Amino acid sequence: MPVSIPKVQTAAVVPKAGAALEIRTDHPVKQPDELAPGECLVKLDVSGVCHTDLHAAKGDWPVPPRVPLIGGHEGVGHIVAIGRNTIDSPVKIGDRVGIKWLADSCLMCEQCRKGLEQCCSKAKLSGYTVDGTFAQYVVSYTAHVTPIPDGIDSAEAASILCAGVTTYRAIKYSNTNAGDWIVLPGAGGGLGHLAVQYAVNRGLRVVAIDTGADKKQLVEQLGAEVWIDFKESKDIVADIKAATDGLGAHAAVVTTASSTGYEQAIDYLRAGGTLVAVGLPGTATLNASIFFTVFKGLQIVGSYVGNRQDAVEAMDIAAQGKVKCHFATKPLSALKDVYEGLEAGKIAGRIVLQM
Repeated sequence: MPVSIPKVQTAAVVPKAGAALEIRTDHPVKQPDELAPGECLVKLDVSGVCHTDLHAAKGDWPVPPRVPLIGGHEGVGHIVAIGRNTIDSPVKIGDRVGIKWLADSCLMCEQCRKGLEQCCSKAKLSGYTVDGTFAQYVVSYTAHVTPIPDGIDSAEAASILCAGVTTYRAIKYSNTNAGDWIVLPGAGGGLGHLAVQYAVNRGLRVVAIDTGADKKQLVEQLGAEVWIDFKESKDIVADIKAATDGLGAHAAVVTTASSTGYEQAIDYLRAGGTLVAVGLPGTATLNASIFFTVFKGLQIVGSYVGNRQDAVEAMDIAAQGKVKCHFATKPLSALKDVYEGLEAGKIAGRIVLQM
């Protein structure tokens, strides 16, 4: 039976960079006969909220977002329409799927062929260059939506689509083996608490850095062996080395948005260690010691979200119950308050909006 699709919907719109968020109840819904080949219309159930969405709303990254804009890139829902003349669609109407940061790519360029779809020069970014998931309906692309397996709730799956995929890929490419030490600054946050779990799942030993009793309790419950409160520590580098056989950690996955976390890693990594840069501060620079980077044989790796296969792998691990997203649910109308909490650093875990 055909699904009834309304002409308008509720959506959270940023009219221009830095402007106040507007919850509109009359935003148009693209109709099935308006979809291009390869496009699909997804009726969303939930959407996670990411710190990247705050950057998009403020427009404070070097490359500005398209405006007006519907933000969001952690949506889960069901496909209700697929564009006519779509060839060999890997998904069908009724499928439960997820929409992530990478909305679409050409799949033909060198980057796409090498599995760096997220670096495609023609990439479309949900909630940044195309409208995202802070709405009841979203237009996405059949080649890039992520199938959501049975065994995982939609609200929990939402954050796996960004925070999960991002941290999973970073750890996957951290040049570590089971039993190695990995440092996770910001471990109690939205990305960090998932990073702890993906690291533990790979057999890594986790040094968690953050502040506050709630975050300490959270990361220790998730399997972190060492906790360092950056507000209480007098020497973070010394504390990390003391906890890691005096040699330093094998890797660090830095998800924080300040340059300090990156600079410290050069000092606390052991020889041959890997710094994986994940956080995206708008203007901060990496002032690493060139001497010790060379002398210690360190590798600095940038890890930008994940490709389609990374998303499938990260979601499968979560669906098996090996990774759990700690989240609270709120209505879409609470998005402005959520942004304020993110900016103040007061949100532990993730926030998922009900559509």
